Amino acid sequence: MKREDVRFEVGNAECTGRLYRPEGVNGRVPCVVMGTGLSCVRDQGLDAFAERFADAGFAALAFDYRHWGESGGAPRSLMDSARQREDLRAAVSHVRSLAEVDPARIAMWGYSLGTGHVQSLVVDGADIAAIVCVAPLINSRSSLVHSGGWGHIAKLTVAGIRDVSRAWRRAAPYRIPAIGEPGSLAVINSPDALPGIAAITPPGSTWRNEVCARIALSAPYELARKVRRIDCPALYCIFEDDDVNPPALSRQAAQRVPRGELRTYPGGHFALTSEEVFERVAVDQVNFLRHHLGHPV
Repeated sequence: MKREDVRFEVGNAECTGRLYRPEGVNGRVPCVVMGTGLSCVRDQGLDAFAERFADAGFAALAFDYRHWGESGGAPRSLMDSARQREDLRAAVSHVRSLAEVDPARIAMWGYSLGTGHVQSLVVDGADIAAIVCVAPLINSRSSLVHSGGWGHIAKLTVAGIRDVSRAWRRAAPYRIPAIGEPGSLAVINSPDALPGIAAITPPGSTWRNEVCARIALSAPYELARKVRRIDCPALYCIFEDDDVNPPALSRQAAQRVPRGELRTYPGGHFALTSEEVFERVAVDQVNFLRHHLGHPV
């Protein structure tokens, strides 16, 4: 396996990522473009999955969205779904330009909020061979109610208005924690949130526990009916005790996608990096990609 740091321009900033390439493979290979979830960065699990894909003969690009991690963009910690969809499109264009990548065999991989971006792009007609959705987000409001209740949405809305008013005055953003204890103002404040994020965050990570509060005023994802328009193979990896994105909605979505496949695993929203669960998830994803993108070796 070979790896190299890469940069690609999006708008007036750059995204930074790491490209993993298989060794001993002849000809062009399929590639998996990987985007993570709310406030998360590349080193919180993406690299580990990318390594497994490269070991299986695929190329994989794991990157940070603009405003996060090692990528550029100001202000920092800005979560903007439209911008992050642009970042994913730019990442796909970047790997399609590589001589060793088969441009017809590109998959997108998303975790949590990133699955909202991935599903939305394919619903809108992105030319993608397959998608993988881990701990899928189907409806943004349902996820916030599931993790924090209706009162939590009200508090986030007030914080969002405060942040937007500061942006209008060109003042520094009003940031709130991305992850916090139950009842706190953090965007994700489910019981599993703090121990879960601690479990997936390695020493020296670029992750920061903050997000511009205007996220609360963003257009929500409402994908439950739209997923019927996903026309490529789609793997939904669902955690049975997910207290952030309701598992029932994810199951329904997987059943509505014409070429959808469903896999369930024990654990909560952040279980993807626990050793036992990671192994099962990685094997299932490699098998799915081999089946739908072709065996790369």
